[in-house]
Amino acid sequence: MGLVSESLGPIVVQLALAVGFSALILTLALLISPRKKSKPHDTFECGVQYFGDARGIFNIKFYLVAVLFILFDIEAVFLYPWAVSLGKFSQAGLGTFLMIEMFVFIGILVVGLYYIWKKGALEWD
Repeated sequence: MGLVSESLGPIVVQLALAVGFSALILTLALLISPRKKSKPHDTFECGVQYFGDARGIFNIKFYLVAVLFILFDIEAVFLYPWAVSLGKFSQAGLGTFLMIEMFVFIGILVVGLYYIWKKGALEWD
């Protein structure tokens, strides 16, 4: 019983601190925040007057390109740890296996990039 409480103790303390801090920040925000209601003729933070309905139709090309950038950027981040650890795995006899796995990974990325390129997802018509 003592071993379980020793291993779970730090987790419980961390959880209690996280919940307590979150509650404190939310309570302070409610107590300190201004109570001014915004009017329809207010401007955005940048000073630009807004117009129309926020639920209108808009082009999502920017968001598609942004998501694709994040997707390929995050996948490219996996290349660095692989390159750093390749030498150690090669000494252990797994170098060929890791090279084949990385070629498969890069191949999937290339096929995905070719697919979205042919679908026109990267064009700003």
